[in-house]
Amino acid sequence: MKKSILSITMAALLALGVVSCREEKSETEKAADEVEETMEEGAEEVEDAAEDTGEAMEDAAEETGEAMEEGAEEVEEEMEGEK
Repeated sequence: MKKSILSITMAALLALGVVSCREEKSETEKAADEVEETMEEGAEEVEDAAEDTGEAMEDAAEETGEAMEEGAEEVEEEMEGEK
């Protein structure tokens, strides 16, 4: 009789231990998911910033090229006017 009560008690404690571990694992998984989501959002923001920077650099290069062409045309016009 004592062995059966002891066996039942041990089985109940083991079952409670497994259930409580699952809850902790669930909390850990939730935290890991939140970290992963935050990292993904951060990576997306970095990618967006890099794209914006690249576009700004392309625009600046284009504007510089146009300004240089205009300057060259003005110099050519002045040179032709002096002749």
